[in-house]
Amino acid sequence: MSFFKNKRKYIDLKLVLVLAGFYALFDVVLIAKVLYMQYFGTEKTLFSWREFLIYNLLIDYIIVVSFMILIAISTKRFLNKKYSWTRIISTHIVYSLLIGLVIRMIIDFHALLTGLVTFEKYDIQKSIYRFMYVIDLNFLIYFAMVSIIYTYYYLKQVKEAENKHRELELQLVNTRLKMLSSQLHPHFLFNTLNSIAVLTDIDAEKAKDTIADLSSFLREILYDNDRNTISLEKELRVLEYYLNILYVRFSDHLRVTKEVDDGLLSSKVPALLLQPIIENSIKHGYSYDHTNLEVLIRIYQKDNRLVIVVENNGALLQVSHQSLLKQGMGLSNINDRLNNLYGEDYFFEVRNKQDGNGVETVVEIPLTLNLHKEVVVQLK
Repeated sequence: MSFFKNKRKYIDLKLVLVLAGFYALFDVVLIAKVLYMQYFGTEKTLFSWREFLIYNLLIDYIIVVSFMILIAISTKRFLNKKYSWTRIISTHIVYSLLIGLVIRMIIDFHALLTGLVTFEKYDIQKSIYRFMYVIDLNFLIYFAMVSIIYTYYYLKQVKEAENKHRELELQLVNTRLKMLSSQLHPHFLFNTLNSIAVLTDIDAEKAKDTIADLSSFLREILYDNDRNTISLEKELRVLEYYLNILYVRFSDHLRVTKEVDDGLLSSKVPALLLQPIIENSIKHGYSYDHTNLEVLIRIYQKDNRLVIVVENNGALLQVSHQSLLKQGMGLSNINDRLNNLYGEDYFFEVRNKQDGNGVETVVEIPLTLNLHKEVVVQLK
C-alpha cells in the first residue's frame, strides 16, 4: 500500500495530461510537415504511412510520454530533496541523451522481434547514425518538456503559497476577532472597568496604568501585528499588557512567572500565540479547590527548536488534547495556524503534568531569527 501511496504522491495526473498533450501537438505538426513534403516536395521517396504512423508516431509517442512521466517523478523528488542546480542540470543533460538512445533501442528491438530486420542484416552503424541524426531534436524536445514540468510545479507552488498565505491571514483575523470578542465581553469589561473605578479612589496612578494597558492591548489586537510571525520580544510585550490587567482583577490570587532565554527574544513566533494559551490556562485552572493559581511560562531552545511551555498548578484535565481542540475555537485556531505556518514540523499539546500537579501546554516550533530590522538597515 505504501508503494502506491508514494506513486500518487509524485505522479500528478494533470501534469501527465499536459505532457501528453504537448507531445501530441508536436506529432500533429510532424504529420502536417510530412504531408506537405510528400505532396509538394521536390524529392519524392518511397513512403509508408503505416510504418510512419506506427513506428515514428505511436511507439515513439508511448515511449516519450512514459519516459517524461518518469522524469516528472524525478523532478518532484529533486525539488523535495532540494538538490543543487548543478546536479539537476547535469542529470537532465544525461537524460536528454538517454531518451533518444532508449527510443532507438526499443525500435530496433521491436524490428528484430517482428522479423522486419534479421540479426544478419542488422547494422549497428546505421542505428547509431539514426540516433545521431535526431539527437539535437530529441535534446530540444526533452528540455521543452522539462521546462513545462518545472513551470507547472513552480506555478503550482506559487498558487499553494498564495492559498496558504490567505488562510494564514484569515486565521490571524479570526484569532484577533476571537480575542477581541473575549476581551470585549461584558463580563471582562465590567470587571476591568470596575477594578479601574475602585483604583481611582485608592491608587490613581495604578488606575491610569491599567487604562493604558487596556488601551495598548486592544490596539495590538485591532491594528498591529499585521504579520503572521513577530519577534518573541514583541509577543511578550503584548502579553504583558494582558497580564497587567489580570493582576488588577485577580489581585493576589494569580501569580505569573516567566523564565525566558534572552537570546531568543529576536526569534520569530506566531503573532498572538501566548495570550490565548495563557487565557486558556487561567480559565480552566481555577476551580473550587484551586483558588490561588500559579502560572509558569518557560521559553527555551532545544536543539534547533524553540520550546514554549505554559504550566499551572490548577485543576487537572478530564479530557484528551484532541477533545479540547474540538470543544473550542481558541485551541483549534492555534493548531490550524501552526499547521499552516510549519506544516508537520511543529508540536502542540495540552496535557496534565507528569507529577499530577496541574496542566501544561507545550508548543515546539522551528527556531527562526527575526532578521527584519537587519534587512531594513541594509536597504537604507
